[in-house]
Amino acid sequence: MKNVAIIMAGGKGERFWPMSRNNMPKQFLTLADSKLSMIQLTVNRISQIVNENDIFIVTSKSYKDLVYEQLPNIKRENILFEPQRKNTAPCIGFATAVIKKRYSDANIIVLASDSVITNQQLFVNSIELALRYAQKQNIITLGIVPSYIETGYGYIELGEKNDKYEPIYKVNKFVEKPDYEKARQYFISGNYLWNSGMFISKNSVMYDGIKKYMPELFESIQRIYNSVDKDDFSDVVEREFKNIKSESIDYGLMEKYPNMCVIPGNFGWDDVGNWLAVERLNRIDKNKNVIDGNIVSVDSFNNIIINKTDKLVATSGVENMVIVNTEDALLVIPKDSTKDMKKLIKEIENNSSNKRYL
Repeated sequence: MKNVAIIMAGGKGERFWPMSRNNMPKQFLTLADSKLSMIQLTVNRISQIVNENDIFIVTSKSYKDLVYEQLPNIKRENILFEPQRKNTAPCIGFATAVIKKRYSDANIIVLASDSVITNQQLFVNSIELALRYAQKQNIITLGIVPSYIETGYGYIELGEKNDKYEPIYKVNKFVEKPDYEKARQYFISGNYLWNSGMFISKNSVMYDGIKKYMPELFESIQRIYNSVDKDDFSDVVEREFKNIKSESIDYGLMEKYPNMCVIPGNFGWDDVGNWLAVERLNRIDKNKNVIDGNIVSVDSFNNIIINKTDKLVATSGVENMVIVNTEDALLVIPKDSTKDMKKLIKEIENNSSNKRYL
C-alpha cells in the first residue's frame, strides 16, 4: 500500500512574534540551526519514506504564495487550502477525503510542519514500525520520551505492551497540559510521554473513525469527498468550512478510538513552541547566549538576542531575556514570560493602529 504524508501547515505561529507574522508565519521561517525553513525540513525528513508526489500540504489560503515558493516540487493539486482555521480535525479530515478519492486507500502519516527532529534514522525507524502496525486497523501516535519537566505539552499515559518484541503500547489515556506538580509526577513515573501530534494509520481507518466518532464533521468531509476533482470543489470546501466546528483530532477521535497505540520516541523531537526553543536548537556562546545578527553584548548571560536589521543592538548587564529586533518591531521579554506571548498579541490586536505589526 502506498505511503502518503499529510503535513499540517496552517498555523499562525503567534508565539514567535515579531518574526512570525500573518504574512510569514513560523513554519516558513528558519529558526533551527539550518538554512531551511521549518516546513522545508519537514518535507525533507518525510521524503525518506514518502515519495514527493505523495506529500500533501494542508494550509491557509493566505499562505499560497509562500508554499509555492518554498516547496516548488510538491504537486499543486496536493496543496490543499483551508478557507478558515478550524483546528486539526477538519484539517486532517479534509486531507483524508482527497486521499480517499485519489488513492482509494493508503497509509497516511500526519505531521506538523513546525517540528524539529535531530535523529533522522530513529525517526524513520519509528515511522516504519508504526506503518507495520497500521495494517491491523490501529491508529498509532509517536509519543516523545520526556527529557525535562514540561507544562506546555499534552501527555500520553502508557498502557500495556502491545508486542512482546517491539516497543509499541496501548494508549491508556491522553492527558491535557498539566500544572507543574503533575508534570513533575509524570516525568518521575516514566509512564508518560509527550503528545507529539503525529499519527499513522490507514487512510480508511482515519476516515471511518471520523465517521463514527465525529459524525457532524464527517457529513462535511463526505461532501468534500464527493466534489474532489470537480469544477465546484473550491466552492464546496469554502461552504463546508464555514459550518465546520473547530475541534482537535485528539479530542474528537484519538481519545475515543479503541485501537489507539503509541510508540515511544527518543529521536530529538522539539515542537519549537516558543522562543525558548531557539536555545535548544542553536549554538550558544560562552555566556550561554544565543546571538544572531549585528549584536554587541557585555556582561549579559542566558539571553536569546536576535537582530534582523542592519542596526546595531547592544546589551549590557542583561540576563534571562528574549530580545528580537525586526525592521518594524522590537520584542523585549523575560524568558519566564514567553509562555504568555498570546496575551501580548491580544493586546496588540486590541489597538487598531498596531494591527499592521501582526
